Amino acid sequence: MDTTKELPTVLSLCSGYGGIERGLELAGLKHRVIAYVEIEAYAIANLLAKMETGLLVPAPVFSNIKTLPVECFRDRVHILTSGYPCQPFSAAGQREGTDDPRHLWPYIKEIIRAVRPSRCFFENVEGHISLGLREVIADLESLGYQTTWGIFSAREVGAPHQRKRVYILADSNSVRCDRGQLPNRVSERSMEIETQQRPEQSLVRSQVEGCGGDSGENVADSIDKGLQRVERLRGNLGQNSGGEESANGAIAQRGDDSQQGEWPAEPNVGRVVDGCADRVDRIRLLGNAVVPQTAAKAWLTLSKRL
Repeated sequence: MDTTKELPTVLSLCSGYGGIERGLELAGLKHRVIAYVEIEAYAIANLLAKMETGLLVPAPVFSNIKTLPVECFRDRVHILTSGYPCQPFSAAGQREGTDDPRHLWPYIKEIIRAVRPSRCFFENVEGHISLGLREVIADLESLGYQTTWGIFSAREVGAPHQRKRVYILADSNSVRCDRGQLPNRVSERSMEIETQQRPEQSLVRSQVEGCGGDSGENVADSIDKGLQRVERLRGNLGQNSGGEESANGAIAQRGDDSQQGEWPAEPNVGRVVDGCADRVDRIRLLGNAVVPQTAAKAWLTLSKRL
């Protein structure tokens, strides 16, 4: 890796698969992550695997945000990012707020106080607006940050599902560390150019094309289509007795179906298909993950406000 350039540094808390940081890249902000903090074993393994294959610059991964040695990061971080746990605020849970043992904001607040990053960029569920967001904004302002927030969805960036999320951007109005520079303005960048350079990032857009995403079709319809496809696959498997070859043929037919303008219940991307290794862990990782394209739009939009 070329480490000769002094790039803005990022400390990633509750990293997941690194969706927020990938969003910063899509927004045109080149940076270097100096450390990740993630407690989920599979998410950690995923980050390390990306480092080994060269998709991520090697960086230490800490497993406990409560015991993070913050003193070594003081005045060395330009941007602190975090998709902190949503369970205390999510409408899908008990909404216990500060009483939830997974409530990590107090620890993140103390890390901000100790590290003093120039900017903070957070993501959480829409339910955070009615529970907890007021306290987060108040805490950030008490630490000297100017803040803004907004709701952004995956549909805004081309996906057929909503997945609304709250993004929070806090700015100290100064660059406090002595390495690199954090640009005051982030120029808008064409997502099409970026996805041409990295074809795998055009996955969402390519899956949406021709699937009725612009027609207002409810994504729930894809479940019915997926069930219909399963019935067809079962019929194909029943007509053949070639064992593994029959299964492969059925999978090939599913791939053909996905090219006919239908949004498959499980897109043919080799991640969450039935029979895939660590399927539950992968679904959990993706279910809690940030959509990078959404994070990119949130960063650009909120940066303009500040």
